[in-house]
Amino acid sequence: MFTGSLVALVTPMDTKGNVDHVSLKKLVEYHIANGTSGIVSVGTTGESATLDHHEHIDVIKRTIDYADGRIAIIAGTGANATKEAIELTSKVEKIGVVGCLTVAPYYNKPTQEGMYQHFKAIAESTELPQILYNVPGRTSSDIKPETVGRLAKIKNIVALKDATGDLSRVYPTRKLVGPDFKLLSGDDSTFLDFMILGGDGVISVTANVAAKAVATVCQLATNNQIQEARNLNDTLMALHHNLFIEPNPTPAKWACARLGLMQNATIRLPMVSLSTSSIPAVEQALKDANLL
Repeated sequence: MFTGSLVALVTPMDTKGNVDHVSLKKLVEYHIANGTSGIVSVGTTGESATLDHHEHIDVIKRTIDYADGRIAIIAGTGANATKEAIELTSKVEKIGVVGCLTVAPYYNKPTQEGMYQHFKAIAESTELPQILYNVPGRTSSDIKPETVGRLAKIKNIVALKDATGDLSRVYPTRKLVGPDFKLLSGDDSTFLDFMILGGDGVISVTANVAAKAVATVCQLATNNQIQEARNLNDTLMALHHNLFIEPNPTPAKWACARLGLMQNATIRLPMVSLSTSSIPAVEQALKDANLL
């Protein structure tokens, strides 16, 4: 289930900063039509940090409704308070998601044992499959491979999104978790090599604008058609880099709007719109990927 190209979906907003449901539906249809394996709703790229709890659940519910069973929906339910993460996970379990993505606790910097107990408590509160999310650049907390190995023994902890970009972790993590546990890259620029080294797919920002291409790279890698995968991924490399030229999801939202996938690139404070100086690089990356 948790393999291939999973998109870390942006949350479109209107000019007043309210969620744009028309554009959200359009994005869901785009991913269904272009072979995306699943949608991660209201993760980092979906601006989980600036949606209130009502909006958080509403966006996920609407995404499920728009998908209508045609694509798997995974809900971002992480928090740096274990109780809050459990509450969010409980709410989405009732509305039809296939799994939850839970980020390492941020700001409070728990120990490895603290993180183990955090994810274990979430798993024990739900029957949903749980994807651990390690992104130390944002959280200041690194889920070590040994801790992932311990957590993989819990029945419904089934995958890891590794956004470290450190390819040296793939093999030792795989050795610790076994063949059935899914390893997903959370770093677009290295995801193909991650898969070649033993990963199962990617939770991708680039897929917001290049859904078909990212899905195809994943399929080629899975089929061991490595050179073909590299050739296609080479056309995406500028996107992989320039969608992070400013903090995510600012460039991704600008690119989605530029391609007409949503009505505008509105983003909530404290994030701000893409700076004028960064626009040419993102636009050129879209051209390099044959999207313009």
